[in-house]
Amino acid sequence: MTGPAVSVTIDDAPDTVAADGVDPDLLVVHQQDIQAVVNALWSGGAEAMTIQGQRVISTTGVKCVGNTVVLHGIPYAPPYVVSALGDPGRLRAALAGSPALQIYQQYVAAYGLVYQERSLGRADFPAHEGSLDLQFATPPGGNSASPTAEDDETPR
Repeated sequence: MTGPAVSVTIDDAPDTVAADGVDPDLLVVHQQDIQAVVNALWSGGAEAMTIQGQRVISTTGVKCVGNTVVLHGIPYAPPYVVSALGDPGRLRAALAGSPALQIYQQYVAAYGLVYQERSLGRADFPAHEGSLDLQFATPPGGNSASPTAEDDETPR
């Protein structure tokens, strides 16, 4: 896909902050910080999204492993770049209105974590290469627990 986009870069605080006796856990980007950017962009009408240049979809899991994030089995280190195709005004408004990102901005101000937004006049996103099928557990010897429309006997 191609179109206008917004790109957000988030990164750990500089090493010099750690020397000030601050809890190191407050100085690094966590999974929930990346997820906050992703969720805000989806809510702002993102038509497509990448993290670290890798196309993601609404069901993509963002998982922290140590000081890296794993997407589709591939580890990535900071800085983390999340980009979304869509109306830049709506995407930026969603980022600004996100309570989770407002909290993250407090850490940016207090500890020097990085948060940078930029609009892109044109961005090219690769196609999603992973599965589009949802995977779920089923009981041994049983069928799926998810009902179909025919199975729903709820009175209307």
